[in-house]
Amino acid sequence: MKDCVIRMRVSEDEQAAIQGAAEAAGMTVSAFVRSLSLQGAGVTPFLNADDRKVMRALHDDMRAIGVNLNQVARALNSKKAVHDGEVGMVLSNIERVVKFALLELKGLASRGRMKRSDEASV
Repeated sequence: MKDCVIRMRVSEDEQAAIQGAAEAAGMTVSAFVRSLSLQGAGVTPFLNADDRKVMRALHDDMRAIGVNLNQVARALNSKKAVHDGEVGMVLSNIERVVKFALLELKGLASRGRMKRSDEASV
């Protein structure tokens, strides 16, 4: 329930720009400003459609790795033989996904900083 009000002053030009951006995004001004404020505060991330696709792919990869790792752990816990190649494959996949995730997160953070600094200079 949204029952708290935050007031802010903007120039007429700023108000027109905010209104136009909200309309372009298909949002009300209130929802648009709330979204930007929550993103700027770090409550919700700045994600565009491509970012969401990448995050979904990373999620799917991590889930698959988790399943494979769990299978290896169950086999080891039940004293079953596990081929070194299976363990190596799982570890290699983990390393690959972690490197990719770190790269994407660095890029996301960098784009967020650039976007906020561009917006701050307007």
